Amino acid sequence: MQEIFFNLLVVSLVLLFAIAGNILDEPYFVTLATKIVILGIAGMGLNLVLGYGGLVSLGHAAFFGFGGYISAISSIHFINGDPINLWLFELSGSTSMIVNWIWAVCLSLLLAILIGSISIRTSGVYFIMITLAFAQMLYYFSVGWPKYGGEDGLSIYYRNEFFSANTMDPINFFLICFGWLCIVGFFLTWIVNSTYGMFLKGCKDNEEKMISLGVEAFYIKLMAFIISGGIVGLAGSLYVDLNRFISPTAFSWHTSGEILIFVILGGSMRVFGPLVGAAAFILLEQFFGGITESWQFWLGLILLLIVLYLPKGIAGFFVKEKRNA
Repeated sequence: MQEIFFNLLVVSLVLLFAIAGNILDEPYFVTLATKIVILGIAGMGLNLVLGYGGLVSLGHAAFFGFGGYISAISSIHFINGDPINLWLFELSGSTSMIVNWIWAVCLSLLLAILIGSISIRTSGVYFIMITLAFAQMLYYFSVGWPKYGGEDGLSIYYRNEFFSANTMDPINFFLICFGWLCIVGFFLTWIVNSTYGMFLKGCKDNEEKMISLGVEAFYIKLMAFIISGGIVGLAGSLYVDLNRFISPTAFSWHTSGEILIFVILGGSMRVFGPLVGAAAFILLEQFFGGITESWQFWLGLILLLIVLYLPKGIAGFFVKEKRNA
């Protein structure tokens, strides 16, 4: 009950922050809230494999950048009026958010199957390095892909369409992203409290015991990795519409590291913990960036203190773990 109240409070505060920015005619605040929501969704996706599955991935930028590029490429081809050539097939681009979300999520799921099928066969530092290697492969591929901007990135100039809504209006686009935050949060809450979620947490705590009980630990973790990849791919698609731009840095290890920080900072084993982490990180970045040129140092120091003295994250400070009698 305590965690439910905390989740509702966090989500409500983000919503109120955006509404206040809209009322005060401060679109920058609304955009800031939208960025928090999108990066929070990415962190929530990673948290499924990190917090609940115990798999430390440093390559989830692969899905974030992949989902973003899928949406941007689809939009650009529609605008230019030329089809997307896929070997023997030709596909039409689209400026519909719904169509691009479907493409981004489905193809991110396929990418997650490929990466997960290989990387989950390893563990520990080897898993970290393999996931990082896949993300870096996509990073260098995108840098050397001049057709879609290469290292300069790809601009779509305006946001895609969502029915008849004016998506260029910051509050409208925020509400679209906020709706996805609620859907993803509900979906992940259902997953972690299901029988499958119990198996996933059991594999994290004692994989050998779960295997001895007849649980296919590999497929349990692979399914979590696939779902995680799809959610992070969705966040990448939303992020492209927010910035109307995508570049190879979306694939970089810096992006993976930031998403990882959101989970650790906000609190793993908490569905909305990464949303708290994303909000804390972005707001601290904005605050220190406005008062000093050495803001990275002070931001890093604050993050270090939080990690040292709040090992369960910010959410863990407010929500205590249940203890079995």
